[in-house]
Amino acid sequence: MKSNLRAFLIHFFAIAIFVFAAIAYFTPVLQGKVIFQSDIAQYTGMAKEQTDFKQKTGEEPYWTNSAFGGMPTYQLGAHYPHNFVKQLDLALRFLPRPADYLFLYLLGFYILLSCLKVDYRLAVLGALAFGFSTYLIIILGVGHNAKAHAIAYLPMLLGGIVLVFQKKYVWGFILTAIAMALEINANHYQMTYYFMLLVLILGVVYLIDAIRKKDLKHFFSAVGMLLIAVVLGIATNATSLMATKEYADWSTRGKSSLTINPDGSPKESTGGLSKEYITQYSYGITESLNLFVPRLFGGSNSEDLGDSSNTHDFLVERNISPSQALEFSKGMPLYWGDQPGTSAPAYIGAVLFFLFFLGLFLVKSNIKWWLLGGVIMSLLLSWGKNFSFLTDLMIDYFPLYDKFRAVSSIQVILELCVPILSILALNALLDGKVDKAKKITALKISFIISIGLGLVLLLSKSLFYFEGASDPYLEKNYGNELMTMIRLDREAVYTNDTLRSLLFVFLAATVLWFFITEKLNKNAFVVLIGLLILFDLVGVAKRYVNDDDFVRQRAMIAPFPETDIDKQINQDEGIFRVYNPAEGLNGASTSYYHQSIGGYHAAKPAKMQDLFDFHIYAGNLNVFNMLNVKYIIQQDEKGSFPALNPDANGNAWFISTLEKVDSSSEEILALKELDTKNKAVINNNKFPSLTEFQFKKDSLATIKLNSYLPNKLTYTSDNANKGFAVFSEMYYEKGWNAYIDGALTPHMCVDYALRGLVIPAGKHKIVFKFEPEVIKKGSTIVAVGSGILALLILAAIAFTIVKNRKKEEA
Repeated sequence: MKSNLRAFLIHFFAIAIFVFAAIAYFTPVLQGKVIFQSDIAQYTGMAKEQTDFKQKTGEEPYWTNSAFGGMPTYQLGAHYPHNFVKQLDLALRFLPRPADYLFLYLLGFYILLSCLKVDYRLAVLGALAFGFSTYLIIILGVGHNAKAHAIAYLPMLLGGIVLVFQKKYVWGFILTAIAMALEINANHYQMTYYFMLLVLILGVVYLIDAIRKKDLKHFFSAVGMLLIAVVLGIATNATSLMATKEYADWSTRGKSSLTINPDGSPKESTGGLSKEYITQYSYGITESLNLFVPRLFGGSNSEDLGDSSNTHDFLVERNISPSQALEFSKGMPLYWGDQPGTSAPAYIGAVLFFLFFLGLFLVKSNIKWWLLGGVIMSLLLSWGKNFSFLTDLMIDYFPLYDKFRAVSSIQVILELCVPILSILALNALLDGKVDKAKKITALKISFIISIGLGLVLLLSKSLFYFEGASDPYLEKNYGNELMTMIRLDREAVYTNDTLRSLLFVFLAATVLWFFITEKLNKNAFVVLIGLLILFDLVGVAKRYVNDDDFVRQRAMIAPFPETDIDKQINQDEGIFRVYNPAEGLNGASTSYYHQSIGGYHAAKPAKMQDLFDFHIYAGNLNVFNMLNVKYIIQQDEKGSFPALNPDANGNAWFISTLEKVDSSSEEILALKELDTKNKAVINNNKFPSLTEFQFKKDSLATIKLNSYLPNKLTYTSDNANKGFAVFSEMYYEKGWNAYIDGALTPHMCVDYALRGLVIPAGKHKIVFKFEPEVIKKGSTIVAVGSGILALLILAAIAFTIVKNRKKEEA
């Protein structure tokens, strides 16, 4: 009884520390402020129509027309029936954002280390070390909330897996199922996928160990239980998974039906993204050393050096005002690595880097090997095109690997594995069973490796030119002399941060030496090494995400102030689209006030992407017209203004001719010269049942939109003849249904992306409803899966209570 109370108090105070740490780092949340996250601002623009609809009706539309001409809201925060896992997640994220995600980092890692039977003091320290890793903080700063959300649950999921392999079957199974459910609910499958690569390595290590110990029965029992737990976690998120899969096939993540590029060259045939796109953000091989030295490659695209920089002094000497020089020095383009750009280095901490090597020599369990394997795998794959042999192998042959871009983000696995082994190393130091001589030997070797690496970096500084891929552009804007100063500042931060890392390694090694030689007790040792880790990590993280990034809530609730252009367009009460060339296909401020053909999302509707690549970027007015783009924001010497497109086709129109083609490539090319007001093009192979292609177009025939909701559009048509109508809405076959006078009627895709419908002669009411079958099917599975999981949790609790009573009676 006393042991249970003690364990409860330990966990309670650990959670209290995590709450304090999360709030302390993001103190402005106590003032009601929010962090300005650029990606979330874009999401707010994308989801505005959807949000307004839900607030007005209390219903989910599951479709929005405000972005990309129309798309499902499955990846825009849609809520599904029976989503009890979401309620659990919200309960865990009770702190103001983004402190809630930082708290989840800390809690998840603490649970993992507890499962690994780490001393509770080190478990708290390890959680803080993981949570304040620079990369994990910076993604909160820029608004990669889904990624942060998914990463936060990975340690908890790993803890469940470890418990099962430790033969703690009941609670290992329950923790794995719950964590898997929460992980999938976070909705960033790239992070989950990368984690599964780590689990494969873990499985191989445990299999080898089982063979060596002749305990294959346990291994396969554990794997079987874990598979059931994973399936259960998946079942509780069936709606989200099924809807995402359906949308992914329709998006740029799916297989393209085109066989040519816009320039006419043959298109690379892939089942996912192109290799160039996947590897655009590839970590440089040498650049990976910024895991140890934060600004080895400059840090970020916008470094704040204040007035202590060569560039600042140079500008002042050139009679630039001190305030202007200081302003420039607060956003220095210091990054010179292989990636197109970065918001911060993926720094894991010099102290943890040093402790990781210590763990390689001190930790004896097989955990060390799958952690090391995870680090190596993560590092090699993060190099992308800089290690093309392995990357091409994974893209070509490993299932689903080609569905994800930004291969550099696989370093999240490294950022998970390194602190685990580092804390296990400290735990081994606390273990009185480990020989003192072995501890000293391991300390010396680890110190020599870490210090030696730092010294090599200092001595090899002259080998670098500190020139980045963006320097020609910068030189064109700033001039040769200023770029010389910027390169000198790059060299300066390289030197300063290398010395900084060497200092932290030296201090950490000193603390370890005093503890091993019994000049420090356990508590003093944990406090001192903990302070070093926190000073190291928080000091770097605060460079990139700090109190200055917080704004009043209004700036995030309504991130795009209404402009005169918006007000002018909104005077038009019709239903139409707006195109802002300044945003193109990658911006959502227009979507906040209007229906736009642009937007902001990692998985764009593939057909809208194709229309942009083949026609819109080339200014093809026929395509603007068929998409009902009534206003195009343009600029002249007086500024921006909304130019009226008088030739926009409207919401729907009758055509006289359907032109048959035999492929998607022919269909999109036909739009180049197509008179979209009178003709439409259709891929006959996709709709072979269509037999009529000529229709009598009466000048008196009308079709108009009477009622608009994002998920329901009502038209009336009046035509003396049987006709074919084209609607300026995106064709999405798995959800949109057409009804003529209440009768379900097949409709088809025309003009590559739009809806077409044969309408009988006379007056008719036409209704398009978004009725996704995937929501109905998925919700049933979710209800059943959630019920089973709830019963198993209750059974596990009952089993534990009975087991404990028997122990007490014995």
